[in-house]
Parts: sequence; structure tokens; C-alpha cells
Amino acid sequence: MKSSLIRRKLWLSLLFLSQLLAAACNSSPRPEATLSTSLLLATQPAPTATGTPLLTSTPRPTRQPPAQLTRTYAVQAGDTLSGIAAYLSISVDELLETNELTNADQLWSGQLLKLPLQSPVVGPETVLLPDSELVYSPAFANFELRTATAQYSGYFQTYTETLVTGEVVTGPEIVTRIAIQYSVGPRVLLALLEAESGWLTNPHPPPVAREYPLGHVRDGWEGLTAQLHWTADDLNAGFYGWLFNDLWTFRLADRSYVQFAANLNAGTAGVQRALADSADFTAFQERLQKFESTYYRLWGNPFSYTVEPLLPPAGDIPALALPWAQGETWYFTGGPHGGWGEGSARAALDFATGERDWGCRVSQQWVTAAAAGQIAYSREGLILQELDHDEFIGTGWVLIYMHIAAQDCVVTGALVERGDMLGHPSCEGGPATASHLHFARRYNGVWVPADSPWPLILSGWRAKAGARSYDGALQKGEFIKTAEEDWLNDNALLHPRP
Repeated sequence: MKSSLIRRKLWLSLLFLSQLLAAACNSSPRPEATLSTSLLLATQPAPTATGTPLLTSTPRPTRQPPAQLTRTYAVQAGDTLSGIAAYLSISVDELLETNELTNADQLWSGQLLKLPLQSPVVGPETVLLPDSELVYSPAFANFELRTATAQYSGYFQTYTETLVTGEVVTGPEIVTRIAIQYSVGPRVLLALLEAESGWLTNPHPPPVAREYPLGHVRDGWEGLTAQLHWTADDLNAGFYGWLFNDLWTFRLADRSYVQFAANLNAGTAGVQRALADSADFTAFQERLQKFESTYYRLWGNPFSYTVEPLLPPAGDIPALALPWAQGETWYFTGGPHGGWGEGSARAALDFATGERDWGCRVSQQWVTAAAAGQIAYSREGLILQELDHDEFIGTGWVLIYMHIAAQDCVVTGALVERGDMLGHPSCEGGPATASHLHFARRYNGVWVPADSPWPLILSGWRAKAGARSYDGALQKGEFIKTAEEDWLNDNALLHPRP
């Protein structure tokens, strides 16, 4: 049975490869020194955080798990209900009841089933860190990664990778990129790196630690970049699964399941999920304890960095327009799905131009700004536009435009108005089989689901999630457009002129 974990790692493999092949988004070369300043923007005066710094975390509501704990499985060609039941050592009747089915023969490829979990162990109750440390939040307004790690003389300081483009990137530059792309806290990434392999303090880690510094020992996942892709996606999977009540359990390497303790927060759930490929429950607990002690040794009390609240009041959203020129018709090809990787909430929508059978050639059409703001980041197919003009991408609303070609791409620092041209859709920056725009939002570093109390609304079209990632619809009054990987009237969206 093909698990969702395998599908996530396949997506990550494609993303890792595409990152190696990505070209710089700006049309003119930029010095590497810009990477550690413009990306983190820590040399700017500290912006006013959209939230309040606290010394301790406020009380957390206790989550109530559902009466029946389940995990989701996508039916594969050739599956039968009896075969699935036998694999789980349960009865067909129990599987029918869990999924409210009446006919055991009513299965189709891609159908989502709820699979019961049998009495999973409850995980540790220790809250490790605030939510604002797990995501790239206002807590990092004054954090400069290269400076913060300069005091350590371990392997991290001399490590480099050479991309297939010929670009040589350093350890601090790699961590910075992953933190920006996935919107995860760099202090957490560095604490995990030190706890798992000693890279910050040990100049000569053993060979396995050099190849797999975050403990994901799998062929094809050698090196810091690959290991961080895997870890960052797992951190997000736990964080957003907890935050939006989609995840109640996680699986260890020995195939046993652990139920999250009810008193945790999303940040702690993210760390637990990232360390869940331990051999067994005892090793998992030891890794958590080592992470906690390492974090305190490197950065001090994590709750001294707390920023709350991270999300705005329900319904408090910016007015956004369809991100292409007025008078043009584009096509809604992907409903709510992960903002960056599969773990980062269902924050994104996909749109394609009317250029049929275009493949991965750079589109002749323009992506346009959905709102007024400043371009805080423009590199490797990714544009981040911040709307509050504080020059830091960890505060307030940030718009994400992905797969933007290097050709004619807007530059970092540019001030844009709604409707201004940003660049052309392409396949650059991440896994893609055809040129398109991937559009998403973050607030205070949190990926905001498109269908949520903070709905993604573009020129009056409101996003609705489907049963699976990439399924869904856009609704405007009585009109509905359904996500389709085709050029149909059912998914055609005209950006009307005034």
C-alpha cells in the first residue's frame, strides 16, 4: 500500500531537484552578500511586530481528539476493501462503518478512506517552544543567521554545496533559503542540526553525520539542502496539522503510531513530527530531550521570543485582485494545496494562462500584483510581496508568487501597485509539468489556508477546498469555477475591466 508519506517524499525529491536547477529570478546577477541581509533583512531597524512579545506563553486550550482516531489513505488501483482490512487486521464491517459505506465494492482509485488506528501511545506532554519559534515570524526580526552562528567553529562554518548551475552555497546560505521558502524558524533548524549531528560545534562529525546531518538516512537525501527540505516539510506538517485540527497522530520508524498529547501547541507538535522517524518510542523521547537541551544551550529560553497572537482576527484579510491583467482569461488549475511543500497548510491556488499545450516554456503573459506593496524577495522563481511596508517578511500579510521566470522578473525592493507587472509564469522554482502561477498567503510567517476563517478572495472569487489537495472551487455569488487541469469553461476566469 502506497502511503501518503511516500508521496510527500516524492514531491520533496522533485522540489529538491528543481531547487538545484533553479536560476536566479532577478535578470542581473546579485552578490551573495545580499543573501544574508536582504533575505533575513536583519540589518534593518526592527519592525513593529504584528503581535506582542511575551516572556511566557499564554494558556493553551486542550484539544479534544475525535472518538475514533483515523489516518487517511488514498485508494490505489487494484485495492479491495477486504485487502485493506486484512492489512490492518480489522474487519471489513469496521472499515465500512468508519467510512459510512454500505457496499464493500464501492471503491475507486483516488478515493480517500479513513483507516482506524488501534490504541496509539500518547506522546510527551512537554511544551518545547512557542508557535512563533517554529514559523518565520516577527520573533526573527533581529536575527541574522551568519552572525548568530559565527561563534561556533564546527563543520557548518566550512560546509559548501555546488549546485548544478555552478553556484557555490554555504551552510548559512542554505539554512536561510530553506527558512525563507518553507517559512520555518531558523533557530529551530539550527538546533535540530546541532542536536542530530553536532554540525555547529564539531569540526569533524562522523561520516554518517556529514552525509545525513538531520538523521534522514535514505539514498538520494545526502547533504544539508536535501536534509533540510525533508525536515522543514515535516516541521510544517506537524505545525499545521495541529493548528487546524487535521493531525492527531504520527508514525514512528517501527510503524507504531503515537497520539499527540492534548495539551501541546502547534510548535511542539511540529518538532515532534520532525523527529518521528526514530526507531522506536524510547529513541523518539531521547531525541526530543536532546533537542530541548540543545535549543537552550544555543539560544536560551525559547519563550523569551514568544509573539502572540500570530493570526489576525477572523475575517481580517486584505482586498486582493486576480493576479493577471484585466481583460485576460486564465484557468483555475489547482484548488487549495500546500503553500511550499505538502506540509504547509492548503494555502495555495494554481492558475494557468490560455496558452494551450505550452509546456514549460516561459509564458508571454504577465503575472500582476494582487495588491499594493513592496517586493521583499525575488529569487529562484519565487516572489514574496509584503503588504505592510516594514521591509520584513515575517510580519503581517505576505503574498507568494511562485514559478516566476527569471526573464523580466521584478527586483527585490521594488514598490508595486495593484495590477503592476511582476513577471511571467514558468516552471522555475519548484516541481511543475507546465508553466503556471502558484499563489499563496502568509501572515506573521504562518501559511494561511485558502479556505479558512481568513478566506482567500480574489476579485470576489472565494476559494473552497475539496476533499483532496488540488481539488476545490472558486465561488462568486451563484457562479462556481472548479479546479481542472484543462482549459474549460468550468475553470475559466476572466479578470474583468472596471
